[in-house]
Amino acid sequence: MRKGFMAKVAVATTVPLAASGLAYAAGTFHEVKPHSYDPAHTFLVTSGWINGVGCPTNAKTSSGTYTDPACDTGSSTKDDHNQGLILSKVGPTSNNAAAQVDLKDVAGTHVTELGYDIRKHGGAASPTGSHCGGGAPRFNVTYADDPSPVFLGCNAADSETAGDGWTRLRWDLDGSRTVKSIQIVFDEGTDASGGTDQFGLAVLDNIDVDGVLVGHGDNGDAA
Repeated sequence: MRKGFMAKVAVATTVPLAASGLAYAAGTFHEVKPHSYDPAHTFLVTSGWINGVGCPTNAKTSSGTYTDPACDTGSSTKDDHNQGLILSKVGPTSNNAAAQVDLKDVAGTHVTELGYDIRKHGGAASPTGSHCGGGAPRFNVTYADDPSPVFLGCNAADSETAGDGWTRLRWDLDGSRTVKSIQIVFDEGTDASGGTDQFGLAVLDNIDVDGVLVGHGDNGDAA
């Protein structure tokens, strides 16, 4: 997805949400499931949780512990192996393939915040580290009242917190709308489309839905 296709979420309605009975909680969100969309079997995309590449939060070292300042809070459940989420696309953006991630058990919720930590020094606009373009890695948020997803591009977050080697990104959403599904999609390749690099890969961690952080899971494509 190229930068020009990224869209921001509409401003929240002025109807008092407390009176509407809508819940803000992220429900039973607890799993981030990686997989690939590759109908032509190109084997040029992959996604998966990998040990030892995540953002360290009170992580054990040979001489003590270490926390990257961007990740002063980590996964809501124990992550002994410091897993990180690899999303990769080799070759041209035009190839009809994508590394994808499904956020499980979010249907029927009313989400006000999404986010993730990205292995990138110097903030989202930095040319170093993970790819962070207008279209990848992006959130695709589909609401129950509209089949067309809202795109939240990596380089257009509402806030960011820089650390030593990581950046924490957050997006604000319209909490009055009912969520149908949420994905993270990585479909920009090594031809520099939509970003300042030709890396075609991003490392993410601590996927956030309304303050619930998931930072580990099944390996997906990446064994």
